[in-house]
Amino acid sequence: MIKFLLNGLLRDKSRSLLPIIVVALGVTITVFLQAYMSGIFSDSIETTAKFSTGHVKVMTEAYKENQSQMPNDYAIMGINGVMRKLKATYPDMTWTDRIQFGGLLDAPDSKGITKSQGNVMGMGIHLLGSDDEINRMDLKSKLFSGRFPKKSGEIMITNELFKKMNLKLGDRVTLISNTMYGDMAMYNFTVCGTIHFGTQILDKGMVVTDIDDARLALNMEDAAGEVLGFFNDSPYKDSRAKKLATGFNQENTNKDDKFSLAMAPMSGIASMDFMIAYSENAQYIIIFIFVFAMSIVLWNAGLVGGLRRYGEFGLRMAIGESKHEIYRSLVGEALLVGLIGSFVGISFGLVFSWLMQHYGIDARSMMKNSNMMLPSVFRAQITTTTYYIGFIPGVLSTVIGASLAGIGVYKRQTANLFKELEG
Repeated sequence: MIKFLLNGLLRDKSRSLLPIIVVALGVTITVFLQAYMSGIFSDSIETTAKFSTGHVKVMTEAYKENQSQMPNDYAIMGINGVMRKLKATYPDMTWTDRIQFGGLLDAPDSKGITKSQGNVMGMGIHLLGSDDEINRMDLKSKLFSGRFPKKSGEIMITNELFKKMNLKLGDRVTLISNTMYGDMAMYNFTVCGTIHFGTQILDKGMVVTDIDDARLALNMEDAAGEVLGFFNDSPYKDSRAKKLATGFNQENTNKDDKFSLAMAPMSGIASMDFMIAYSENAQYIIIFIFVFAMSIVLWNAGLVGGLRRYGEFGLRMAIGESKHEIYRSLVGEALLVGLIGSFVGISFGLVFSWLMQHYGIDARSMMKNSNMMLPSVFRAQITTTTYYIGFIPGVLSTVIGASLAGIGVYKRQTANLFKELEG
């Protein structure tokens, strides 16, 4: 039966060529979009993780509840011991401690009188002696002018704030903030470079300095606001992060002790759960759209083809074939068309996806005023799903389209089919 239907499709290209082309185009687009969106979402999640959330984040219980306020008065004490324990307990992960803070940046003139000020959000990371954090946060691509800190007491600020405060490289500025104990903190820095993130909320007033300088400025010796953990062998996996956090919290978290350590997965930080859930379900949205669109196109193609084939149907009924058998043969033909078109479409889709994954698109110029943390180069990501996802819309749409179009056989009277055959 399959051989008979296949021979019929090959000999009568008017019945198969257009549907196969439609299916192949739709499947190609579906496969490419799935790989493209997987790449974009995965890279965006990883960019956000590396910059602010980590795959998991360790904080004190009180800091976790108020982390949007950057409450360094609830910082982790004895951070060196905590880091040693985390590295020993979870050797398959990378751990880094950071300090986030807010404050006022004051720029004096030559006489020491304030000439300009700006509200800032600050981040203390490991800059001196290692490029790990610079590479992790992709700061080299964001360096606008000057250089990274090479010695203690140097700071980098965003280019927008740099211009707003009318500064020059090498100028002295004073950070006014609060210490870990709630006292006022004042600490002098030298501006060594400017950065441009391409994200409006950060470019308004972000400053970056070495974590040891942040500790001196905020009186946080052997302390840190948070510790970020990253999986060494894979990108972010929500189920794995949640399992890790649950196990850690069972051993270390005491709700009655606000300074006890707590771990949160990325999905539990800063409303990232929506983005992660959306990225996991985006491919199903793509499938639904293309199944719906291609079903309508193939339904119309089936109706047009069915009108032309009513004489054939009459002949088949005249030799004893039932309407049910005719209908099943139409669906069988559609299934073969869907499989052939899907194979062709997946092949082309994988080629385009590989090119996008290998070369990518430099999107820096498009993200100058973006409000999202996005990678500087957009790339596709070929996953296991990419190899089979095209069969779902490819086969479903043809079968649904043929099923809808084939209903017309049942609505036609046998006498009319015979008349069309005679005509």
